Amino acid sequence: MEALQRLYPIGIQTFSEIREKNYLYIDKTEYVYRMTHFAKYVFLSRPRRFGKSLLTSTLHSYFSGRKDLFQGLAMERLEKEWIEYPVLHFDMSTAKHVDKEQLLQELNLKLSEYEGVYGKGQEEINPNQRLMGLIKRAYEQTGRQVVVLIDEYDAPLLDVVHEKENLGVLRNIMRNFYSPLKACDPYLKYVFLTGITKFSQLSIFSELNNIKNISMDEPYAAICGITEDEMLTQMKEDVERLAVKLNISSEEVLLKLKENYDGYHFTYPSPDIYNPFSLLNAFADGKFGSYWFGSGTPTYLIKMLEKFGVEPSEIGNNHAEVSAFDAPTETMTDIIPLLYQSGYITIKDYDESIDLYTLDIPNKEVRLGLMKSLLPNYVASKTRETTTMVAYLSRDIRNDDMDSALRRLQTFLSTIPYCDNTRYEGHYQQMFYIIFSLLGSFVDVEVRTPRGRVDVVLRTKTTLYVMELKLDKTAGEAMEQINLKNYPERFALCGLPVVKVAINFDSERGTIGEWIIEK
Repeated sequence: MEALQRLYPIGIQTFSEIREKNYLYIDKTEYVYRMTHFAKYVFLSRPRRFGKSLLTSTLHSYFSGRKDLFQGLAMERLEKEWIEYPVLHFDMSTAKHVDKEQLLQELNLKLSEYEGVYGKGQEEINPNQRLMGLIKRAYEQTGRQVVVLIDEYDAPLLDVVHEKENLGVLRNIMRNFYSPLKACDPYLKYVFLTGITKFSQLSIFSELNNIKNISMDEPYAAICGITEDEMLTQMKEDVERLAVKLNISSEEVLLKLKENYDGYHFTYPSPDIYNPFSLLNAFADGKFGSYWFGSGTPTYLIKMLEKFGVEPSEIGNNHAEVSAFDAPTETMTDIIPLLYQSGYITIKDYDESIDLYTLDIPNKEVRLGLMKSLLPNYVASKTRETTTMVAYLSRDIRNDDMDSALRRLQTFLSTIPYCDNTRYEGHYQQMFYIIFSLLGSFVDVEVRTPRGRVDVVLRTKTTLYVMELKLDKTAGEAMEQINLKNYPERFALCGLPVVKVAINFDSERGTIGEWIIEK
């Protein structure tokens, strides 16, 4: 008999609710057991919507002794005692986009809730005094050490990282709030913090020098997110159901899921990790949408890219040494750690001999999302018009009508105002980089931008297009470049006929000038 409709915990981050209402839960309790038995102070960084809050909530249920919620999970065979500890759980994600007054109000609300349970000393006024009082009273009243869980500890600071004055003020408030975590050591059983970044100036990392950062530890590589293995075993039915709904084979569904949502690694080596938010949404909706990317506003990211002078084509394929991952967010001179912590790039390889990680955009969902949000900076037109143009462009290319495709692109570029401040060759290269990357929704694309020109390789079901774009030269010179590179030989293996496309971009007119297509 077909199981009842599967319930997906979209946006539900409370472990008890997921278990009590029988939502799909990917069992991470073995990690929880391991993590609570090897260090007392633990910090974990993962991108947004990656399951950090659910993990924190799981710890909450575990330390509250809720044995009933762990039936049938790994924890059931690992934990024998089930002691109930007093738990103070603070979710700082509610304190985003706040000023000093609002932040103090938020902390006041969070503390008052627990003071209702454990009481409040009259002389306790500041947040740190109140937290310290709470920890001591909870310990005295229950006779057990206290568990402190802080989810998204850096949320109040993330928005103001580029506002010097505000950052300092808010950082002092948060530093003050977290300070008892060290002073109260004898009263504490376990302290767990999650966040996206590592604000090293936040005293939490200088004062809590015994905090164990497990973000890049191999045993915890898959503590958040869904591994390929978990998907193939615990979500087998979901894959089959999606295949039926889309009328394609299970193999094809797996390929598409992998291409769109897989590709994350938070250490090396690491299993392949899928974005949990996107994966669950795809199963719930029965289609491949842009879920994770669409759920966040990358305005902050775009500001940072501008601040560090990073071009769209420079986001992927980067290298960094281990120390770069620990760079304090406020004093960063390089955007790489931020892109990594936010989930826009991820670890793809590691060279032990020189201690260098290779970082790249994880998957298609992130690549297309990034390009769409960067497009308005390069093409002064409505994003919707551009997206529509890209869709038509791809149809021409898939129909093997490259001539029409280029005419379409020529018309499009000549009708939009060309950004004035950008009459330099890098601008047009980035524009092509973005437009051709967006074609990646429809055809396989590889775009590179050495100085002064762009080369693009497009692969449709029937043809391999090798394109070279020059700036203010001739299509003939672009064709010479293709012939010099021996493209047809390089791609002989793929077994498709190679078509050479040479294009010249006319900066005066702000659009494509002439082109040559050679079969």
